[in-house]
Amino acid sequence: MEANVIDMKGKKIDTIELPGEIFNAPVNVGMMHQAFVRQLANQRLGRHSTKGRSEVSGGGRKPWRQKGTGRARQGSIRAAQWVGGGKIFTPKPRSYEQKMPKKMRRAALRSAITQKHVAGDIFIVEEFALKEPRTKLMAEALDKIAKSQHCLVVYPERDENYDSLVRAIRNLPKAKLILADYLNIRDLLGHEKVILVKSGLNRISEILLRE
Repeated sequence: MEANVIDMKGKKIDTIELPGEIFNAPVNVGMMHQAFVRQLANQRLGRHSTKGRSEVSGGGRKPWRQKGTGRARQGSIRAAQWVGGGKIFTPKPRSYEQKMPKKMRRAALRSAITQKHVAGDIFIVEEFALKEPRTKLMAEALDKIAKSQHCLVVYPERDENYDSLVRAIRNLPKAKLILADYLNIRDLLGHEKVILVKSGLNRISEILLRE
């Protein structure tokens, strides 16, 4: 499979052979959905908590005697029926983590990349660099490359240029910059366009074609 390689102005300067195992993989919508839901679930903290009867303060003595008052018998003012009492079947901290084999996660990523590539939403640039770490320059670059600022930029490695790009892109609400090592299903499906740096394709292939 061949794809165009463009510069920062959006002009074609070369072509490149793409690995068919990644850019022409079988599209499994169910697997992509499972991977997406798993990622969202694993990000939940699960720290919600309320107190049960044994955890609220007070209520150490019986509010009134058992018989002879004409009122219903009560053992503690911190029982569930009292204002300020403990809650019944109260939520406690828990884990929402979902398991999914690595091979399935990689297959879901390959499906997502293939889907984006077929739709024409993946752009490969020779190099991605700005003269200055300015948001205006980043916005102009995204518009020229992808005709949109709703972009995910996948950068090959952390270097001095990467830090400048992070400063330039962080004020664009619909754009995001990540390293190739952190490519994930949520970011792929959550952005309209994906910009890949040519030098990062080998790293992406190494990750997604790993046995």
